Amino acid sequence: MEQEVTQAVEQWLTDVVVGLNLCPFARKPLRAGQIRYRVSTANEDKTLLEDLLAEFQLLDTTPENELLTTLLIIPKHLYDFSDYNQFLDQAEWIMERNSYIGTYQLASFHPHYQFAGTTPEDAENLTNRAPYPILHLLREENLANMIGLYPDPETIPENNIRRVESLSQEEKLQLFPYLFQQLKK
Repeated sequence: MEQEVTQAVEQWLTDVVVGLNLCPFARKPLRAGQIRYRVSTANEDKTLLEDLLAEFQLLDTTPENELLTTLLIIPKHLYDFSDYNQFLDQAEWIMERNSYIGTYQLASFHPHYQFAGTTPEDAENLTNRAPYPILHLLREENLANMIGLYPDPETIPENNIRRVESLSQEEKLQLFPYLFQQLKK
């Protein structure tokens, strides 16, 4: 199962995140093999927090040129988006408690991701939807450097929304087949 989960996330990263250029900073570490895909076996919060802390510690001890970022994939827990959202508070607490604020950032992805003020069907939610719940651990200094090199980084979210809104229904089904199956349930 771990291999299938990792392959699904790698495909999503390649086709959606990089393919649609939703994150203009993802292509380089993807090509350089600097992304770690860690499938958590956690089925409850305590174990997941332990996994999260272990990934931060791994980033602490691994040079940036070997490991730039980690995708902590959660296939057995936090399937409900509201539970996932509540867990993010615990993840932030772990970061604060271990003095990781300012060193790392978390980005969040979920199969049912929904921005405040949107409906589940709104296309903009696709920018943060992934095959499984994911906690993306980013090195803050590296992110700041990349953002500093990017012209008009504040336009990235607007550009992403326009990009996913411009997708045809056929393209959405091709890029996100698992999401549409889940939405119909």
